[in-house]
Amino acid sequence: MTHPPLPRQATDAVPVVSPTAERAQPRESVRRLRAQIAVNARLATEDPVAMTAPARRAFLGKFEALADPDGVLPPDERARRAGHLRKAHMQRLALRSVQARQRAAGGAA
Repeated sequence: MTHPPLPRQATDAVPVVSPTAERAQPRESVRRLRAQIAVNARLATEDPVAMTAPARRAFLGKFEALADPDGVLPPDERARRAGHLRKAHMQRLALRSVQARQRAAGGAA
């Protein structure tokens, strides 16, 4: 789904900088700042819940497809199994996060 471009405002303009000035700040930082400006401008004009609804549907639909690839289960059973798959996925992410923090702190994973 594409959205029409937002009207530009005077504050949206990014000043032209010389190549030497741009080298002073890494390109990744400039890219990140531009992306943050864009997302904040979009969030100022759109409902964030509606904006992310298609992604949420796709994410949750993935678990339903894993729970019932052939589509033979009743909807309530498919939803129950998908909920457990989603919970397991989130717990795996939490485990990885704990392990990464332990490695960063110098502890054993």
